[in-house]
Formats: sequence, C-alpha cells, structure tokens
Amino acid sequence: MKRTLMASLVAWKNKSDRMPLLLYGARQVGKTWLIKEFGTKYFEDTLYINFEIDT
Repeated sequence: MKRTLMASLVAWKNKSDRMPLLLYGARQVGKTWLIKEFGTKYFEDTLYINFEIDT
C-alpha cells in the first residue's frame, strides 16, 4: 500500500502541470508519515501545514 501511494505521489511530482497537493483522509492511517517521507526523499525543501492544530 505504501509503495502504491508513494508511486502516485511521484507521478504527481513528475507532471508538468501539477497543482498544489492536498492530502486528506481518515485519522491515523499514515498521511503525515507518507507526505513527510515523500518530501524528504524527492524535494530539497518542503513546507508542511497542519490545519488541525491551533497555535
């Protein structure tokens, strides 16, 4: 499952006309881990915004 999702993210990254990425879904299924892993592996710089936490 993780490899399938990572492959989908890599396909998104390689599109020349890609839009901003929004990731949503059920709680505690690995979304944060997946996106942070993808960001560190395929990009030099990343920005992570969590709309759930009040600061």
